[in-house]
Amino acid sequence: MQQTHAASCHCGAVKLVLNLPMGLADLRRCDCSMCRRRGTIVTSASLDGLKVVAGKDALKVYQFNTATAKHYFCRTCGIYTHHQRRSNPKQFGINVGCIEGVNPNELTQVAMVDGINHPADCVVE
Repeated sequence: MQQTHAASCHCGAVKLVLNLPMGLADLRRCDCSMCRRRGTIVTSASLDGLKVVAGKDALKVYQFNTATAKHYFCRTCGIYTHHQRRSNPKQFGINVGCIEGVNPNELTQVAMVDGINHPADCVVE
């Protein structure tokens, strides 16, 4: 099982190296207001399992609601690459569509997470 993966945004300005000891594990979609709109499948990496090797200055961050999660995207092409998770701030959620050699449309066994009813929400969507 491959542990180290390369990932990038669409234009290539942002390049990541991921350490995924369990491979593409814990694949999921979420139905919160943000994830529902972007339709991304994610996997997880520990905070030290993601390294930005190029384009740190090209990354923008977006936060909303409780401002716990930090959603990163490329300021040039707009692609969401990863986010620091609200449900587990010690992990990043990685957009699997950004991982080299992965076609998200070929993935099976993708769980759906109930992000609408997150217990940390102070308001209901």
